[in-house]
Amino acid sequence: MDREISKEVRIKARNKKLIQYGSIGAGCVILLVLLFSWTRSSVKESELVFSEVTRGTIEVSVSASGKVVPAFEEIINTPINSRIVEVYGKGGDSVDVGTPLLKLDLQSTETEYKKLQDEDQMKRYQLEQLEINNQTYLSDLEMQVKVSAMKLNRMKVEFRNEQYLDSLGSGTTDRVRQAELNYQTGKLELEQLRQQLDNERQVKAADLKVKQLDNERQVKAADLKVKQLEYEIFRKEMAEMKRTLEDAQIRSPRKAILTYINNQVGAQVTEGTRLAVVSDLSHFKVEADIADIYADQVMAGGRAIVKIGNEKLEGQISSVTPLSKNGVISFIVQLSNDHHRRLRSGLKVDVYVMNAVKEGVLRIENASYYVGKGEYELFVRDGKEELVKRKVELGDSNFEYVEVVSGLQPGDRVVVSDMKEYKNKHKINLKN
Repeated sequence: MDREISKEVRIKARNKKLIQYGSIGAGCVILLVLLFSWTRSSVKESELVFSEVTRGTIEVSVSASGKVVPAFEEIINTPINSRIVEVYGKGGDSVDVGTPLLKLDLQSTETEYKKLQDEDQMKRYQLEQLEINNQTYLSDLEMQVKVSAMKLNRMKVEFRNEQYLDSLGSGTTDRVRQAELNYQTGKLELEQLRQQLDNERQVKAADLKVKQLDNERQVKAADLKVKQLEYEIFRKEMAEMKRTLEDAQIRSPRKAILTYINNQVGAQVTEGTRLAVVSDLSHFKVEADIADIYADQVMAGGRAIVKIGNEKLEGQISSVTPLSKNGVISFIVQLSNDHHRRLRSGLKVDVYVMNAVKEGVLRIENASYYVGKGEYELFVRDGKEELVKRKVELGDSNFEYVEVVSGLQPGDRVVVSDMKEYKNKHKINLKN
């Protein structure tokens, strides 16, 4: 026969069950509290930014990063191998057109140009000589004296130039001696010609030597054409030398700000070395970069908006690089108001390239929440005192609006301020 369970044992068993049930109940309560806390919080309405869903037009754009740069900036390079002798300015100076910036050692170049000038005169004498159809022996000799005098003058210049180069350590004693020998030899030759000319004047004052045969005329005519062509080529070379010499006078090409200058007095500079940079800091443009996947949406002549904080500046794309570099293409935006007070060289800006128009679409204001087309979870005001998270599909955008594809209706009020703090919440209470 079964033994009867004592009253004390039954009481203990009942109490144990009550404790178990109580623990379960308390756990459920705690779980409900935690769940409520997870799904519901509260926030002050004044701390939020709302956007009402409206129907309207969106001018679709793609965004790019940009940098403000001077509208005009010119790099001045040295056109010759030379040495910096003097510097007249410093970075930040205002300069006018023609303001001297620095001085190069131009003695060798100037000497070379003078040699060309002498050679030019000599070649003109030679052409004049050929153009004389009925030359006498005496006039020919007179011309030889003139040509020889020109040659001697050139030798003299070369001799002085070699002496100058030797003093700078760029020449050699042998070259100086050779130049001096050439000069002295030329002097002797000139004296001989002059003496010969004096003799001919005395002996053959009336004895003209005319050599004007027909075949000689033809030969001389052909020779004259060749010499004329050679002279034209020489004149072009001389003009180029003159232009180079003028460029070597380092001056500002326009009224601007001197933003860089090589101030190393005495430094040797080779042809093409940067000497100075002048910039127009009263007018600006924007250099922008964008991923090359948007290349077909960025074209010269296209409209662009540049944002500086809350400021919006209209602009037009003036040029686009034809090649992609590291997955990026570059383009230039010319601003309608290129002297706006907010513009500063080097300032980072957002650039929006406008490329399409969508009419009659649902839209909300663009803000930091938007990172491109796709599905979002946004808080929508549900009544006066509650926000409810809702799945929303967003489409194209511009700097002002984002297209609503689905999930919202006209009149809905959507939170567009930062809600990362509440990403795990489903509902939020609004507080006044």
